[in-house]
Amino acid sequence: MSKQLNGKIALVTGGTSGIGLATAQELAAQGARVFITGRRQAELDAAVAAIGGSATGIRADAAVLSDLDAVYAQIAKTAGRLDILFANAGGGDMLPLGAITEEQFDRIFGTNVRGVLFTVQKALPLLANGSSIILTGSTVSIKGTANFSIYSASKAAVRNFARSWALDLKDRGIRVNVVSPGPIRTPGLGGLVPDENRQGLFDYLAAQVPMGRLGEPEEVGKAVAFLSSDAASFINGIELFVDGGMAQV
Repeated sequence: MSKQLNGKIALVTGGTSGIGLATAQELAAQGARVFITGRRQAELDAAVAAIGGSATGIRADAAVLSDLDAVYAQIAKTAGRLDILFANAGGGDMLPLGAITEEQFDRIFGTNVRGVLFTVQKALPLLANGSSIILTGSTVSIKGTANFSIYSASKAAVRNFARSWALDLKDRGIRVNVVSPGPIRTPGLGGLVPDENRQGLFDYLAAQVPMGRLGEPEEVGKAVAFLSSDAASFINGIELFVDGGMAQV
């Protein structure tokens, strides 16, 4: 079976669990050499083992610019270039408007917006002409969600990054796209509520999806691999929803 990403060099930020890990596994399965980042060494080591021999883990926080510098210095030294950048690191939690704090705003925007910006900017010297950048968005960027406005707004910013950067990078033939998951069965989704409420949350969200179920991280990973490949060579500036139809009908 041919591997559509043979010889490609990829970076997945936030690659130790959930969508990031599943995507790194898919990119590796398609032939790419994959670098992943994560903040905790034990989880990073476990993820590298799960991905296999083509993976390299780099401990880093995508919200810390000096960490990003170290990531790209290591990739430059060991691989010399990047062909695929999946700027995936991010997260958020829920607070109603009246309870939003400066700390919550700074933390979420620090990773989801500022971190994504500088993850991409600092990669530019390494990115080969004709390479692919994929940003992680979310269906909540186009839907109102109670108690989730800060996270939702951060993902709306990410969506516009792709529109603008596709123009900034057009002379280099670098494509910039967004993959926007709906409810995906990940530790991050389950962590939005106490353990005893997790299944109730999953059931509620599955009922909102026309397909009647949650998505799996591997399904997002396959979408990212497609956007990374030559099969998507004329796809640029889009938002690809992987949501079972949740935001579409």
